[in-house]
Amino acid sequence: MAIASEDRDSERQKGELPPGLQSVFDALARLKFGAIQLTVHEGKLVQVDVTERQRFSS
Repeated sequence: MAIASEDRDSERQKGELPPGLQSVFDALARLKFGAIQLTVHEGKLVQVDVTERQRFSS
């Protein structure tokens, strides 16, 4: 997800995020318990894995 500084600033001004970051924010918003694992290759986000845990009270 190598984005030039100028591009990053213009995306923030528009309120838009790169798809990879949007995926991370979406996962954070819906996840109550679990883990989010990011896979990075050569400085770029290439994969987002979400593991959800379900907790039950006894």
